[in-house]
Amino acid sequence: MLWLLVTLIVVVVSIAIAFLLLRPIPAKYVKGSIQVVVLGDIGHSPRMQYHALSIAEHGGQVELVGYIDSEPLQPLREHPSVILRPLSRPPQVLQTSNKLLFLLGAPLKVIFQTWTLWEALARQATAHEWMLVQNPPSIPTLLLAILACRARNTKLVVDWHNFGYSILALKLGHSHLLVRVSKYYEYALAKFAYCHFTVTDAMRDVLKNDLAIAQPILTLHDRPAPIFQPMTSQQRAAFLVQQALTAGEASEILQGKTRLVVSSTSWTPDEDFSVLLEALCKYSASAISDSPQLPELLVIITGKGPLRDRYLQKIKSLEASQDLEMITVKTDWLSFEQYASLLAAADLGLSLHTSSSGVDLPMKVVDMFGAGLPVLGYNNYKAWPELVREDVNGKGFANAQQMSDTMRLLFDPPPTKLDKLKQGAIHESNRRWDAEWEPIAGRLFGLVT
Repeated sequence: MLWLLVTLIVVVVSIAIAFLLLRPIPAKYVKGSIQVVVLGDIGHSPRMQYHALSIAEHGGQVELVGYIDSEPLQPLREHPSVILRPLSRPPQVLQTSNKLLFLLGAPLKVIFQTWTLWEALARQATAHEWMLVQNPPSIPTLLLAILACRARNTKLVVDWHNFGYSILALKLGHSHLLVRVSKYYEYALAKFAYCHFTVTDAMRDVLKNDLAIAQPILTLHDRPAPIFQPMTSQQRAAFLVQQALTAGEASEILQGKTRLVVSSTSWTPDEDFSVLLEALCKYSASAISDSPQLPELLVIITGKGPLRDRYLQKIKSLEASQDLEMITVKTDWLSFEQYASLLAAADLGLSLHTSSSGVDLPMKVVDMFGAGLPVLGYNNYKAWPELVREDVNGKGFANAQQMSDTMRLLFDPPPTKLDKLKQGAIHESNRRWDAEWEPIAGRLFGLVT
């Protein structure tokens, strides 16, 4: 309790000092100018990049604020109406998945983020007509965004991807006092925004019914960027042969003797990859003992994150014990372009996203559909049916046994059921970001009539 009180005092004092010493620079904004803010890696924030690119392509002026740990989309980097404003990362010593170290380092991390973000929002940047802020993270982003917007007569729009307190609860537990304070902070400050976007109808209902928010709440579903497209058979063959991750198995994949399965992850607690590993072990055992017609699997997992090394050690252990005899698991970090091509070349996409709030949806599934890739994903949360239609473009599972059973069902020759899901995913790929963005965000920002 004392630690929490000290933390809150430190955070409030740091924000107050930043506001007093680094006063916002007054300026008259340019109509149609929008500051897009993400307190995270811009390159790992596809939705905010899509927002920024759509704004620029519809005649708006964009300043995109965030960390640049990986390259943003090339069209963003080259667009004359887009300014990238990088934030400085907190020291590495403050980045930890350890619960005790997290509690000790969190106040210092928030102080660092407060000063750097305030400098970017209110000092370095010119004034804008709109500010579009990704949430989460909500601390300290929401409070600083509200202060900057009030000081500069800017209209604030919060783009809700999830609830920050629910992610914090993955580390500390829902009953932790800091989680409850975070929830109150997030809900209280949400009412100061001009408007809200949500990624699902279920999330919109929570904001409307539980928070009683009076401002407009608009559902803006995620849709894939143009880079995610289905491949022709000729394009697929060429990619599989040229891509280092698949070159060794390309011939078997093209003949259907090996199936290519792809998943992307940030290796965080909201994706339990032990479920996947258990399912793969069950699949391998079944293929060896009673279902010899089942193909081998090449499973490629892309991404970076704090739990990656832990799972890699587990994979090595399972390989050494021959529990993955029919499975080859490879991990790597791919460029945006390579990742889009890998999805289009795969047979099945996997999503282990469990949803900390129950009302968000994984962007990776949207990208998979954009590439015409059917999806097998964890489905035990409320918002899942808004994205995946069972037995049409994908299938769901709730545990490792169901996941293994479904993979056997889909890959059992002839792959009639998998082919049906493939057709559904290709049909789903026709639903694109611009068609979703223009009538909602485009009209709100005055860029689309």
